Amino acid sequence: MFPPWPPLEFRRPEAEGVTPGKPRSQAVGRTPGRCSFPFPWWAVLAGLAWAGCSSGALPASRVRVVTQQTYRGWQEAVMLHNGTVEAVVVPSVGRVLQFRFAGETDGPFWENEQLAGQALPAQPWEAAHGSFGGDKTWPAPQSLWNWPPPDVFDAAPLAFRVTADHAVVLTSPVSPRFGVRTERRLTLDPREPVMRIETTYEKVSGEPVAMGVWVITQAKDPEAMFLPVPSGSKFPTGTTTLWGVPTNQLSRLDGMLRLTRARQGSHKIGNEAESLVWVGAKELLRVDSPRVPGANYPDEGCSAEIYTNPDPVPYVELETLGPVQTLRVGDRLSATNTYRLAKRTAGTAEAQARALLAR
Repeated sequence: MFPPWPPLEFRRPEAEGVTPGKPRSQAVGRTPGRCSFPFPWWAVLAGLAWAGCSSGALPASRVRVVTQQTYRGWQEAVMLHNGTVEAVVVPSVGRVLQFRFAGETDGPFWENEQLAGQALPAQPWEAAHGSFGGDKTWPAPQSLWNWPPPDVFDAAPLAFRVTADHAVVLTSPVSPRFGVRTERRLTLDPREPVMRIETTYEKVSGEPVAMGVWVITQAKDPEAMFLPVPSGSKFPTGTTTLWGVPTNQLSRLDGMLRLTRARQGSHKIGNEAESLVWVGAKELLRVDSPRVPGANYPDEGCSAEIYTNPDPVPYVELETLGPVQTLRVGDRLSATNTYRLAKRTAGTAEAQARALLAR
């Protein structure tokens, strides 16, 4: 059986030299009204045979990137699709706002309805607690800047481009405070419900600064969240006590911690884990970020943390932290997060979290 033609991909017109309003097809070897192959017939047959027999991933052309989309009042959203999941990026507010199953109108990321469709204010956290929501990056540790989150890391529109391999790259201005520019490269797996974001800090100007890549994913109030406790963890209770230890919301299970959101009061836990799991009513979200052995991590050595926000703004945060390094002009520091969605099925939240962690 011949493989189908890859789906059409629409890319930002001005980035490709195409007249706006006339999307450009990226389907190779396909022109209206005829079928031409720029390769010898034997090469075409060999390629078809390989495609039919290979058990590997589907070709990258399965991923589509569509720009200039309307999303909750914004007119310039960028959407990535692979037929299984889709990601929604709004560059003008500097965030990946949603990651959801294809055909769904919502997903696990929390989005602040108070700011839906609005332009980026100078101080988003003062305009509405929780800011816009979604997924973004801040420099770690927080003691480097206290509050609110600094300039281009939280309150600047991002430039974007679509690459030939169907990635969306978001680039910030240079931070006037730290002399650092951020770049976030977003991709979807060709067929799995998986999104990857590589976040890079580039030191462009100014004095050396010690920081790490911190990625914050604001998610909806879940049934429960789970933080694995690595074997040999330095924390006797399974979590740092830097922010105290929740009592009613936290329970220690076999090899992991279970946390729920409290309606009154905020809480936070963290340890040396590489994974976090969020369990909602309809889906699960797993976030992974590899830990670098022997590296210097912030917050008493934490590489994974969970924060819960009280009412009346019911959201939680899944946070990953990279090693802290001193950046000098020309240095770059990167960390990659992998996000995997799964459908909720019968069984307890704990059982399903363990099954997702076992994949």
